[in-house]
Amino acid sequence: MANTSRPPPTLVRDVQFALRAMGMRLGRLNDAVAGLVDLKGGDIELLDHLGRIGPVSPGELATQLHVHPATMTGILDRLEKGGWIVRERDTPDRRKVRLRAIRTRGPELVRLYAPMNAAIVKICAAFTTEQLTAIRDFLVAIGDAADDATDETDH
Repeated sequence: MANTSRPPPTLVRDVQFALRAMGMRLGRLNDAVAGLVDLKGGDIELLDHLGRIGPVSPGELATQLHVHPATMTGILDRLEKGGWIVRERDTPDRRKVRLRAIRTRGPELVRLYAPMNAAIVKICAAFTTEQLTAIRDFLVAIGDAADDATDETDH
């Protein structure tokens, strides 16, 4: 059931500020982790996305991440050279290439993100299932809004 009361504008502003600050702080975390394994912050996000969606073509990945195809080629060359991804021929159509994250590199990143992941578990323990469900739904909606805003900006 949706909440019909409107939150005070000051609270909405506080949420907006908190989200912006969180985005910057998570970006700094990604940059710090990336620097420890000779990557760039955006590489971490690309590897995370690729690991979640599975094998995908370079063009599909560029579209999904809103990255120019020529820029994506340079990023993929760097990640392949570093042993983070492989380009493989597509089984049904050998003319096509699919990208796959190399799973043996994942434990390096998991170890570096372990303190943050442990903090998230600890923070979540302070909330009820209903509260966490609302938080999850809120974060998903914010992510969807960010995608929509990006699409608007790209046009």
